[in-house]
Amino acid sequence: MDFKVEWRVLAVMLAVFLACFYLPVGIPRFDNAVIEALYLVRWYAREHVILCLVPAFFIAGAISVFVSQASVMKYLGAGANKILAYGVASVSGTVLAVCSCTVLPLFAGIYKMGAGLGPACAFLYSGPAISVLSIILTARVLGPELGLARAIGAILFSIVIGILMHLIFRKEERERALNAVAMGDEGGRPLWQNAVYFTAMVGILVFANWGLPAAEGGVWAAIYRWKWPLTAFFGLLLGLVMVVWFEVRWWKMMLVAVAVTSVALILPETPLAAFTVGLLGLSLVTATDRGENGEWFASSWGFAKQIFPLLLAGVLVAGLLLGRVGGEGLIPSEWVARAVGGNSLKANFFASFAGAFMYFATLTEVPILQGLIGNGMGKGPALALLLAGPALSLPNMLVIRSVLGTKKTLVFVSLVIVMATFSGMLYGHV
Repeated sequence: MDFKVEWRVLAVMLAVFLACFYLPVGIPRFDNAVIEALYLVRWYAREHVILCLVPAFFIAGAISVFVSQASVMKYLGAGANKILAYGVASVSGTVLAVCSCTVLPLFAGIYKMGAGLGPACAFLYSGPAISVLSIILTARVLGPELGLARAIGAILFSIVIGILMHLIFRKEERERALNAVAMGDEGGRPLWQNAVYFTAMVGILVFANWGLPAAEGGVWAAIYRWKWPLTAFFGLLLGLVMVVWFEVRWWKMMLVAVAVTSVALILPETPLAAFTVGLLGLSLVTATDRGENGEWFASSWGFAKQIFPLLLAGVLVAGLLLGRVGGEGLIPSEWVARAVGGNSLKANFFASFAGAFMYFATLTEVPILQGLIGNGMGKGPALALLLAGPALSLPNMLVIRSVLGTKKTLVFVSLVIVMATFSGMLYGHV
């Protein structure tokens, strides 16, 4: 008998027993925090898993299977043209408009395929931080000055954080680049075919998640009214691409199209049902294929197994600690409101730190900040939260750690918090 192992088992069992024995059930704040955590997980499952995460898993799987490692290394690798690599990564969020969790499968996909740590981290930050709609909403609700500061700060942040991550871990990056030298040419399909293919999938992801803007008129509201027809158009484009270039049997895609159309006609007020049927159809078509489409499904499933459990666990803990928007977790909301008043170093750091651990769905940071500013939040901490909050969250950190490891994750999170803190202080005193 190994007594060291047995003592560890006993210690774990004892800790679990004491936690259960002293569980503070019956205390109103604890009971309410548990309810808030469950509500947040349910909301996340309903609003983000089917529309955001599953399409993102398919895109990440496609990157792993259909984009050659040589191509990724050429444009985003450690030896790639730095202006091109960081330029593309830093403005990617303007197209994607995804939250801090939805960007994770895409980040994992390009990093796995050989993207340099710097460009990959720039993409990881910019994806949820720089969506055009969020910048416009910030300017309209919180003022053009704060909207402009957020846009400039987020783009600069992504580039600076990416460069710093590359410099800090340049030795490991050099070894990683050397290990990737022995690879074939770019091969595969022509670039324009891959571009159409990924455009179709990104179009589905973007328009299926297009949120209702605050103003009733304008271009953004018009796009919202057409979000599902546009999603259907990109879904049809994806189906055609899979038949013509990916050698999927036409009758399989026709069955999926008929099923989706039937559900859409039967349940016109519930477009999510038709969208779900489309995803199930795509899953069945790819999972039963013995060729590269089967590899696509297997890769997507691999990302789902790695990322999804950590995200749900992180959302549950975030809900327990902080509750939902307008709700109460274990940490009282008045503590947060009190701590972010003024433009001191403490207020800016707290805003950055708290924002980094909170979970913000796309665009929800704006109404949250509106309420905090109404309760006395300084303009510096407001910018600090905008720069740290949407790009990070507790669920996001757990998944980043599974991809990059503990050390790189701590450095990345620390860079975001520190830079957001000092940016808030500078902005608050201008």
